[in-house]
Amino acid sequence: MIKVTLHGAEFFAKHGFYPEEQLTGNQFVLDIDVEFEPNADMKGDQISNTVNYEQLYTIAELEMLHPRKLLETVAQSIADRIRNDYPFLQNIRVELKKLHPPLKGRVAYSAVTVTNNK
Repeated sequence: MIKVTLHGAEFFAKHGFYPEEQLTGNQFVLDIDVEFEPNADMKGDQISNTVNYEQLYTIAELEMLHPRKLLETVAQSIADRIRNDYPFLQNIRVELKKLHPPLKGRVAYSAVTVTNNK
């Protein structure tokens, strides 16, 4: 089993349940983990034999452009797009954190995690 990870990807986006969140936006941090059984010899040193984490970033970047009310919806759309592009993956895990959410008290982040297993 091979695990490819992209952690700490930072984005500014306009996700949020309240209209003011969709106007002002917020900082988000994204972690993606994917796992698969290689069907090729990894000694061949070919990126086509693995999951390109640059592509994972691009998928996330494109999905983060579409404002949504729920973090769950954003994380699920990222996981779904990864599954569509890499159907051979055994496990996909997407964790999306909203930094300093607008609450009454100080909060480092709120987060949701979506897991998509075959």
